Amino acid sequence: MTILSIHIGAWLSGVHAMPVPYTLQGDPWVAGIVLACFFLSAWVLACSRGFLWQRGKDFLLHRDRPDIFSTSAGNGLHYQLLLLGQTCILAGACLFVCCRTLQPLPPVSSSWKWIGTYVAVAAAAFFAKWLAYLFFGWIFLDKDKTSAWTGSYATLLFYLGFALFFVLLAAVYFALPLKIILIVGVVLFFFLKILTLYKWIKFFCDNLYGCFFVILYFCALEIIPCLLLYRGLEQLNNHLIVKY
Repeated sequence: MTILSIHIGAWLSGVHAMPVPYTLQGDPWVAGIVLACFFLSAWVLACSRGFLWQRGKDFLLHRDRPDIFSTSAGNGLHYQLLLLGQTCILAGACLFVCCRTLQPLPPVSSSWKWIGTYVAVAAAAFFAKWLAYLFFGWIFLDKDKTSAWTGSYATLLFYLGFALFFVLLAAVYFALPLKIILIVGVVLFFFLKILTLYKWIKFFCDNLYGCFFVILYFCALEIIPCLLLYRGLEQLNNHLIVKY
């Protein structure tokens, strides 16, 4: 009777519940990003599937002038801005997932601050690279080649967004190990750089001077900024852990 009365008293007085451990699957911000990007991708593909297909063909076939279908009035600037915004959001979410997996982060209530910070970093990195392309194109290239290259860069970002969506989906809801996530990220990174190098060679390797230009500026605009970004993300991560 004494033991029973103790259990009844504990039940009546209330028992402290064990907190549910944090998981990426249960994070409402991550789930909201995945769901929103799914509907956004489905809507854009339904409205401008031909536009994306044509942009991909123009990129791979290296057409000096894009097909008239790819610049039709039905595939306006707002679709392109939505795709670029989706790429920035998914890149920030993937950075959050990687950092969350690599080291413990603050409670789930502050996850939106982390994701928002990484989204801002990704958007700033993409925009800074676009400005660098414009600046170096203004110095060394003519207006047509600069415009063609920035258009090719935008095409890469469009398709990068779709690739990142599947990476985020698999990392969150299939609970991929960190090793697999890093391998997929490295493969995607190198594939993106190979496509970039391919386009640079097509644009600029008309002579020996063009080959020297490609080697020099590919390292300056593609390799070194990635190393600086990696170091900057390490410092930012440490700062956010202290702040949040």
